[in-house]
Amino acid sequence: MTVNLNHTIVAAHDKQESARFLADILGLEVSPEYGPFVPVALPNGVTLDYMESPGDIPPQHYAFLVSEDDFDEIFTRVQDAGLSYWADPHHRLPGEINTNDGGRGTYFDDPNGHRLEILTRPYGSGG
Repeated sequence: MTVNLNHTIVAAHDKQESARFLADILGLEVSPEYGPFVPVALPNGVTLDYMESPGDIPPQHYAFLVSEDDFDEIFTRVQDAGLSYWADPHHRLPGEINTNDGGRGTYFDDPNGHRLEILTRPYGSGG
């Protein structure tokens, strides 16, 4: 049996701004609008489809496994954008990265309060 995540919908107050934010930080492209969605395609074929949502948006967590080189590039963009970042998902270790499982990781928020994470080693992979 083969099961792969194909896409997920990401709630946003401004779908264009939110898709552009993610694409710019991760070094990706925003795909053309498709119906009510603005997709950002990841290299593994999964898309994050931004859709406008009125009112409060409960924060979700999106983790991106990246190479060491990509981590450096993305983390530089996070810092250059003046974004706050944390070593943990609970925002208790500000201005730090973690070294879990022998890799590196950090968390930062998107314009809607979604918790974004970049990490270089999957959790539980040892170190």
